[in-house]
Amino acid sequence: MLSRRIAAARPLTRALIPAAARPLPQFTQVRTALTQSELLDIVDPNINGGYINPKPEKPQYRDPYGEYFDKQERRNFNDPVHEDHDIYSALSLHDYDHFTPGWGGVLLGTFLASVLGMCAVVSFIHPDKVSVPKQYEDGLEAELGGPRTVRAAKHGDEHVWRH
Repeated sequence: MLSRRIAAARPLTRALIPAAARPLPQFTQVRTALTQSELLDIVDPNINGGYINPKPEKPQYRDPYGEYFDKQERRNFNDPVHEDHDIYSALSLHDYDHFTPGWGGVLLGTFLASVLGMCAVVSFIHPDKVSVPKQYEDGLEAELGGPRTVRAAKHGDEHVWRH
């Protein structure tokens, strides 16, 4: 019981002592696997073993008519390969820069206007036929459940068609 009272009184005593008067802990450490000299001069910032990367260039931008050892990748034998070769190889996505996005919007708008215009012209020249429901000889009275059910259209029934 007494230990609980002492534990409860301890935060109160810390609140009474100003923060400037309290001693600071002296056990701060910097933990690292490197020595101090290794921290000062990092030899290989890319962490690739000192490999010098060529400039990142996709094969689609190289001369397509040049003499290459590898025709698909457009590389010669012993040419250095970029470490991100999978991103810059011939099998990566191509940059389609044939036209600008604005011109692509013009082309898409022209296509949509021509298709919708053609649909409008066809609907004016060749309108749909008026459809008529199929009629049965006895109105399928027996098939739909007997004389008190709603039957299908029968030959000679009057229909009101709206155009």
